[in-house]
Amino acid sequence: MLIMRLQRIGKKGQAYFRAVVTEHTKKPQGEFLELLGSYDPHKKVLKMKKDRVEYWRSKGVGISPTLNNILINQGVIDGDKKLSWKPKVKPAAPPPAGGSPAATAPNKEAAPTEEAPVENKEETSVEIKEETPAA
Repeated sequence: MLIMRLQRIGKKGQAYFRAVVTEHTKKPQGEFLELLGSYDPHKKVLKMKKDRVEYWRSKGVGISPTLNNILINQGVIDGDKKLSWKPKVKPAAPPPAGGSPAATAPNKEAAPTEEAPVENKEETSVEIKEETPAA
């Protein structure tokens, strides 16, 4: 299956990307079928061959989520953005060693629950005292 994706070029700290069409099993820095354009993330400049992007899309070539979002932002293609990354989920901490399953289970009766005080508007009364100055 073919895919359009970004291929990083440039020096360390000075990223620059090519937009290429390649086989999805090839390495990201490997050979590609066609160079579609370039993207400078520092200046947010995208140079693309729009007619070639449309051609490859008409042939059923997929687009990587990051390139898809960039193309939508720059107005090259229309569509919905895709989720390009998600934060890593930390694995749950293992139960403490040497404890029985009953001991590690949370005890609902032992945990005190505090309820927020409920204000009843009907019972609330404000007392106003008027003080008269002594003459």
